[in-house]
Amino acid sequence: MALNTCAMRKIERDDANIDYEISGSGEFTLLFVHGSYIDQSYWETQVDYFSNSYSVVTIDLPGHGKSGHDRKHWSVQGFALDLVEVIEQLKLKNVILIGHSLGANVNLIAATYAPSLIIGFISIDNFKNAATPLPAHYDDHIKQILQQLKNDFAGTNEQYVRLGLITENTPAQICEQVIGDYRTAHRPMGIELMPEFFKMSELERELLPLMKFKIHLINVDYLPVNEQPLKLHAAYGYDVQHMDGTCHFPMLENPDRLNSLLRNAIEKVTKSIIVWPHQHQN
Repeated sequence: MALNTCAMRKIERDDANIDYEISGSGEFTLLFVHGSYIDQSYWETQVDYFSNSYSVVTIDLPGHGKSGHDRKHWSVQGFALDLVEVIEQLKLKNVILIGHSLGANVNLIAATYAPSLIIGFISIDNFKNAATPLPAHYDDHIKQILQQLKNDFAGTNEQYVRLGLITENTPAQICEQVIGDYRTAHRPMGIELMPEFFKMSELERELLPLMKFKIHLINVDYLPVNEQPLKLHAAYGYDVQHMDGTCHFPMLENPDRLNSLLRNAIEKVTKSIIVWPHQHQN
């Protein structure tokens, strides 16, 4: 099924419009899912690069970018249901999920909830210490962060970016872009979601063993990867490609290198499966 190049429409679920864009056409669909507080524009270079050979779909998760902000309750599971809704309504075929940061967790839920809808799973800079909870001595610190978010949402988010997501070598323009997006994120969504972020290890411990796909990881080495939990929990195996020299946002800081590693991962997926011409069509 050929998809219209650069067609923009919206899908509605649970009181929120989901803004999406389709580019290119091809036998396989690459569905890119952004991380928390950013939007689909971060994938611009990937869309340009891969739409020559693939159908490329990007979305703004509700509460982000151009998507609706009026949802009454926010959850990571809700984002996963949004993703499934997009796949089903657009009748996407041979879908490879590509998620950055929180987007990879959203994809994890979707991939285990509706495995028949996808054929591959690629994560960018996530699962570095998968299914492993923070030590108990962090509990008080987490409580302080959650309270600080209520008192100063924008400032607390900026501090999180500066301490954990960018490096001293990150170009100033990228720092300003990410910090700006985190400071202006939809506050009701962020307040409700943040406690979930700190419990993501529980979700990973539950769902990674249920994944019916090999997990392809592209992780930036500004923080190391602990592979032991992946060996324990990834039922169908995993592989890791390493990047160096960037922060948590390699699609901005070194998009050419990321595209090369993504192509390697995508080719591993496509060479390992049988494509059924009428897959996922009603």
